Amino acid sequence: MRLVFWAGFWAFISDQASKYVVVHAMNLREVLHIDVLPPLLQFHMAWNKGINFGLFANNAEAARWILIAVALMISVFVVFWVRREPPGKWGLISAGFLIGGALGNVIDRLLYGAVADFLNMSCCGINNPYAFNLADVWIFAGALGLVIFGGGKREA
Repeated sequence: MRLVFWAGFWAFISDQASKYVVVHAMNLREVLHIDVLPPLLQFHMAWNKGINFGLFANNAEAARWILIAVALMISVFVVFWVRREPPGKWGLISAGFLIGGALGNVIDRLLYGAVADFLNMSCCGINNPYAFNLADVWIFAGALGLVIFGGGKREA
């Protein structure tokens, strides 16, 4: 479980630190757009009150608390799952990534009422209108890692 903790800790810290630097120190919340490596990487300020791509953001206050509860329940479920059926090193790291990312977005919802998304990547003539954050990357990497490495030790 130590791997789950440390992977989750560093995922959470990297997410929250990147949000602090970009949103507050670089003042993206007011300038709204910063070219980093155009057109590949840009910072676009987006406050996501729903889930991916802003889905279910209509009733923002209810969605906020429901999404906080769902993220916490998933995190608790993953902890119990990997304790009951330890998946191995990479599965434990993946679990930590998922939990750290989920908790990073929970903190945003508690502090701001929405998730701070700012990373925007486009390539090859395709203009991507959506923004995301490091927590989303950690959640995706953790979920994918659990699919690949999450099987517990099976008896024949």
